[in-house]
Amino acid sequence: MARDPFRAAAVRVRHLLRPRAGRRPRTGGLPGAAPRPLVRALGLVAVVLLGAWLGLLAVGSVRTPVGPMDTTMTLRPSLSGGTKINVSPLGALELDSHHAPVRLDVDVDRLDPIRSEALVQHPERLAGLEDEVTGDVSAGARELAVRSCVAVVSGATALGLAVYRRPRRALAAGGLALALLAASGIGAYATWNPKSVLEPKFSGLLSSAPSVVGDARSIVSDFDVYQQELARLVTNVTKLYDATSTLPVYRPDPATLRVLHVSDIHLNPAAWHIIGSLVEQYGIDVIIDSGDTMDHGAAVENSFLDPIADLGAPYVWVRGNHDSAVTQTYLENRKRFPNVRVLDEGRAVTIGGVRVAGVGDPQFTPDRTGPEQAGDVQRTAGLRLAAGLGAQSRAGTPADIAVAHEPEAARQTDGAVPLVLAGHVHHRQNEVMKGGTRLMVEGSTGGGGLRAVQNKSPEQVLASVLYLDRSTRTLQAWDEITLGGLGLTTAEVSRHLPKDAPAPPTSPAPSP
Repeated sequence: MARDPFRAAAVRVRHLLRPRAGRRPRTGGLPGAAPRPLVRALGLVAVVLLGAWLGLLAVGSVRTPVGPMDTTMTLRPSLSGGTKINVSPLGALELDSHHAPVRLDVDVDRLDPIRSEALVQHPERLAGLEDEVTGDVSAGARELAVRSCVAVVSGATALGLAVYRRPRRALAAGGLALALLAASGIGAYATWNPKSVLEPKFSGLLSSAPSVVGDARSIVSDFDVYQQELARLVTNVTKLYDATSTLPVYRPDPATLRVLHVSDIHLNPAAWHIIGSLVEQYGIDVIIDSGDTMDHGAAVENSFLDPIADLGAPYVWVRGNHDSAVTQTYLENRKRFPNVRVLDEGRAVTIGGVRVAGVGDPQFTPDRTGPEQAGDVQRTAGLRLAAGLGAQSRAGTPADIAVAHEPEAARQTDGAVPLVLAGHVHHRQNEVMKGGTRLMVEGSTGGGGLRAVQNKSPEQVLASVLYLDRSTRTLQAWDEITLGGLGLTTAEVSRHLPKDAPAPPTSPAPSP
């Protein structure tokens, strides 16, 4: 039965390579000449690729323990390469580890109850998990490499023999398959990126993402340790699969400030539940809202803002073009909102361990005079924000983050602040401007608002967690969080590092 796929494939390939009935193969006009070399070569390549793929499907996987987990490692043909770690039922982690026509799939089948119980009862053993995982991964990779070679060569040889019925042709197919696998291995080695584990892309349950992806501070400080980070991943998954099947509380690194950037909620009440969940799961220190929380800015909408007082974190807000002066006055009531700070006209405040300056949008949608004047108005507002930033610097209290609603206004702060946040456009933008200021534009945390429900498919819900060094307030990393739409509980979390991230720490030279 195991040879049925090869037999069926051989019949199809022979049918494709066989000349049609009643027609003589093209021989260049010479009787008895062989078919064109190009056709034969393409046919051989097709046989090799199909046979190698069938071989990998049949026997190209390895079951191996990795720490307390039983896993299955598999090589699969792929145009993009990389590594995918499936952690059922939590989700999947994708790593841009290499660029080659093969992808490594690692499926976490189950958590061994005996080994995991030993770790739960003896937490001190987690300290030695790193060496154990390193050894397990190395052993599994070696076994997978050997098994894949055998699978590829055997599959191509078997299919070559079935198609051509000539041992020499079959051996040529097997040799070519081995050469292609070796070339793929060389390509993977040449493009190997050990830092890919520092920027994982997680898809799955939102509540699982912080624990699986890990904390940014620890990751940034351990730049050159790919295997250590794999051990950290295994440790995190082990903690998630505890005996009571409950998710542990995420404990962020205390040396990191965590800022949640939200924008353009547009009266969507589901946004408050999402923000509250992120505050709890990520241990958020401060929330920054870059505006358009409302839709019409009318007084009757003000009660929509009341849940902000119960989010469990300081809340910094600037006015968007859908937010009126009535909205701003309502939020400025410190008795009603003791955790809210409204920023405008370049004013700055230190809250949650970070100093933030901001300016409100100078336009209110019903009063918009025309698109031809919008750019000048926004630039003027941005210049007021830049002037405020300059005054703060001269006073010895420079701002760490600036906030505006419109990206055009935010651009005027280039060179005056390390990081500026904006919204308005309902999609993400991220760039370092000419003066060195990083501009981060957030999409709609409200999924475009309640009006988005009228669309065929709702907009994605977007937010970002920014990790800042607690002492210098410099940006270390950020997580882009994307929910599929209104009512969905799954999420995609992508970790990103700035290109100007600090160099790997070096060990001091031993004293004489």
